[in-house]
Amino acid sequence: MVPSPFPPESPVHRLVLTPADRRVLERLRDTAPKPHLRERAGAILKIADGHSAASVARTGLLRPRQPDTVYRWIHRFRAAGIAGLEDRSGRGRKPAFSPLPPR
Repeated sequence: MVPSPFPPESPVHRLVLTPADRRVLERLRDTAPKPHLRERAGAILKIADGHSAASVARTGLLRPRQPDTVYRWIHRFRAAGIAGLEDRSGRGRKPAFSPLPPR
């Protein structure tokens, strides 16, 4: 057997899901209205199935991501569960125009 040129995946980046978490993540992956939730749920499921986070980041998603991005998703999922996959408030581009409040 030829040794792999890549180091083994760190135990920090492995996931074990409860059956309930797996069901919720599968439902999110298949039916979430927000694309980022579908992508993140799919990534978490692949990592729990034994794929390395780095390989999921490079080739396992619709478009390549930085491995650190996927590592952050894992960390947030561990810390806050399914809610950790949502975008945090205050993120993203701010509106260029703010209408005046009604009088």
